[in-house]
Order: sequence, then C-alpha cells, then structure tokens
Amino acid sequence: MHQLTPEITIVGGGLVGLSVALGLLFSGRRVRVLDGADCDARASQGNFGLIWGQGKGADFAPYAHWTMDALAAWPGFAQQLQELSGIDVALDQSGGYEFFTDLSEMDAFKAELDQQAAHLGGRASYEMLYGDDLRSQLKGIGPDVVGASFSPGDGHVNPLRFLRALRCSVQAMGGRVTLGATVAAIRPQLGGGFALALADGEVAYTEQVILCAGLGAATLARDLGFITQVRPQLGELLITEKLGDRLPFLSSTIRQVDEGGVQIGGTKANAGLDDRETLPIMSKLAHHAVTVFPALADVRVVRAWGALRVMSPDGYPVYAKSGPNPGAFLVTCHSGVTLAPLHASVLAKWILNTSATPDLEAFDECRFALSHAA
Repeated sequence: MHQLTPEITIVGGGLVGLSVALGLLFSGRRVRVLDGADCDARASQGNFGLIWGQGKGADFAPYAHWTMDALAAWPGFAQQLQELSGIDVALDQSGGYEFFTDLSEMDAFKAELDQQAAHLGGRASYEMLYGDDLRSQLKGIGPDVVGASFSPGDGHVNPLRFLRALRCSVQAMGGRVTLGATVAAIRPQLGGGFALALADGEVAYTEQVILCAGLGAATLARDLGFITQVRPQLGELLITEKLGDRLPFLSSTIRQVDEGGVQIGGTKANAGLDDRETLPIMSKLAHHAVTVFPALADVRVVRAWGALRVMSPDGYPVYAKSGPNPGAFLVTCHSGVTLAPLHASVLAKWILNTSATPDLEAFDECRFALSHAA
C-alpha cells in the first residue's frame, strides 16, 4: 500500500497555488507544491500587480463582496508575509483611477460602479471626476482626458517580489515547493487518494490534490471530472526606464513600481497560447500613456512583453470540488493578486470543510453546466 504523504499536494506554484498552500499550512496541514517548467505560461510572472476593485462584480454580487473582502484583508496579509519571509511586497493601497477619453465610455463605467455599489451597500466608495476638476486634483493630466473614476481602496504591489514572498513564506511554514515538477497525469486510487505521475517518471501519492495550475490544468481537470474550460487572454505591457520623480496617480493601465519604472498595459486579446508582444499594440499603449500623462512622452521604453491571463468562461473565479473524485479540487481565477489574502485564509477553510467553512457555492463550476457556458 502506498504511503499518502504529504497530506495535500497543490499542482501549480504561482500566486494562486502558493496562496492556497499558505492558508492550508496556517491550518496545520502538510503541504507540497509542485511547480511546472520555466517555459510554462506563467501569469504570475507577467501580471500588473494590481489590487483592484472598481467595477468588479457589477453583474455578479458574490464577486463584488469577495473582492471587497480581499481589499480589506490586504494590509494585514502584507504584514504577515513580511514577518514570515522578510520581504516587503511594496503594498501601496492609497487609491486608484480609471481614466477616460470618451464621455460615453465614462458614463457606461459609472453605471457599472453604481450597480456594484448597489450590491455592496455602504461598503462601496468611489467618485467621478470630470475635466478641469480632475486636472485641478492631478497636475499634468492631458487635455484629451474627459474624466476619471477614483476608488480609495485600490492599490498595487511589486508582483515579482510578492511571488517570492509567497514562496518563502510557504517554505518558512514548513511547506515543500518542488520546482520543475510537471504533472503529466493524476490517477485516483481505489483505496483513496491520488497518484500523480510526473513528466520525469516519478510518481507522488497524496490524500488530496488541488489544481491551481492555470492554463496548465486543463487536461488534468478533465481527468478528475471537472467541466470548467479555462482560456488564455493576452495582455501586453510596456516597461519604461526608472524615473526619479513619482507619478501622482495609480491607474489600472499606468502604474509606477516602487523601483521607479512605469508599467503601461491594460490590453485584452484572444490570441490562443501566443504570448508575443506586437508592435501595433505597443504603439497604442504608448499613445494611451502620453494622452493620459503627456510628461511620459520623453521617457524611454526599455522592454516589453506579453503574458497570458487565465480566464474562466464567465471571467469569475472557480472553486470546485470533484464529485466523482472526492479530495480533488479546482481553483482558478485571473485576479490572483487581489484575491490572495482570501485564498490564504477563507478558501483554505472551504477546502478543509471545517466548522467555519464559508459558503462559496456561487463560485462552483455548476453554474457553467446550468448555462451551457463551459
């Protein structure tokens, strides 16, 4: 009989997998994280680092509340990571802007914020700033910007430092992180538990398995009876030289990292698994940045890249338990930074099915079966 150790194995060592691992370790479980190859599509190494709530869940109240819970939990979570890892993730949660050059688009987004606020009640906080009122508050905003929304709870972190802090924190708590461990197949065992066949020929046995591998979990998910079909969404980024002066704002498309460089992004495209950056998009990003903040016109771009987001059929997180294979879980989302504090706390209680188990039924994949959206 095979020994089932460690107690829980997580497939995927990105932001989502490591956050879940940390939550399970806090609950006293033994955890091993299997991280794939360097050449895998890794959203955790190409994301924008935003902690963002504006508009999220406007048409899905559970997601609006879930996001707001995460925003509130971030200060304590960042402190927790620093104590465990010794790494400052550079949390800045002093508010964020969405800029508009088209008044009708701004009005449409205001309607989304109003709907989100209707779900959240008194928890929602935002304001709309138009034209000269915006420019009087933020010096240097371009004349073609018609206005912006502002929400005080939005912010960002250094994404690569955050990834490192999570990995170090998992290891500090006694978790095992195995790099270069690609899982080729997962086989449920007759006596309970699972056998994980690795690409190098090794077989690992575990009592429970949690798929957090993003785009890499598609085949494994089907083998375990999950129906969710994730898809890639390409986002492209420009990175500028380091600036001595700080930008007077943070937006969902323009952010300055703590080291001084400016990231410019916000694109969305269906390009399959092709994560290459493209010149037309790079030009549009540069034009957008200069339109919003003309002072960036003379700043040098030093590199650019594309990265693949992990999208569920409706864009919302999926937290699913396998019916035919008890002990198998699927966790996937495209907001791994924003939701990390909840993945490292509330979601662990849901996985362990403790007396404090939260109601996350709204995020189950059964919603796709009912809507035929999977």
